[in-house]
Amino acid sequence: MIKVVVAGAAGRMGREVVRAVTNAPGMTVAGAVDVCAGGEDVGILAGVGPLGVSVRSELDDLLNEVGADVLVDFTMAKAAVQNARTAIKYAVRPVVGTTGIPQSELQELKRLCQEKAVGGLVAPNFAIGAVLMMHFAGIAARYLPAAEVIELHHNQKIDAPSGTALKTAEIISANRGDAKPEDRTETQKLEGARGGALDGVRVHSVRLPGLVAHQEVIFGGLGQTLSIRHDSISRESFMPGVIMGIKKVLELKELVYGLDELIFA
Repeated sequence: MIKVVVAGAAGRMGREVVRAVTNAPGMTVAGAVDVCAGGEDVGILAGVGPLGVSVRSELDDLLNEVGADVLVDFTMAKAAVQNARTAIKYAVRPVVGTTGIPQSELQELKRLCQEKAVGGLVAPNFAIGAVLMMHFAGIAARYLPAAEVIELHHNQKIDAPSGTALKTAEIISANRGDAKPEDRTETQKLEGARGGALDGVRVHSVRLPGLVAHQEVIFGGLGQTLSIRHDSISRESFMPGVIMGIKKVLELKELVYGLDELIFA
């Protein structure tokens, strides 16, 4: 039985993780942490009925007590890094879906996992369809190097662009090689109208109520365009990837970035 601790357990993603782990064979919610719901039964919060697991406010004390195997974190970037450090200290494998973590801190977590020979996973998107979308974009970039990324999320998302959009731009840049589109000087009548750019790939962010997580990659070529789009219409879409991550991270001895490292390894 895989013992899972959920950080950010009272949040929307945290409650979804509690439901998914509770319903998954071979794993159990062994603990829960959230600064907003201390003392409440995490099962009641998640709508699955009482689990006898109270939400705690201190991760360090909890991990010292429950003998967890995996920590799943959907919190905020700063908290997620500290939570992952704490998990690694206790040889608990971090599975992090929190986005906006700086590259320098990802490198630090990689180093800590390597020193402890502990597996870890940080993924900008746990939806398997989104991982496939990024993979297909990498293939398309070899033949249609001119591309732009449009990502759309709910208006409560803090970071922009999304981690998925940044990783998609990196994949496109890595796969198109020297065949980069012509660099043009443009006049922007409204600052930011052309979005941001990563290695020449334009990235546009939309934030509106009613959205969950969506992304479209548009490729342009001579007399043609190609669009690759993925839509998460509910947070349930991320749970198969989270469950996969919980299982697979037990086999790792290092921290990897992106669910694609597990799917296409």
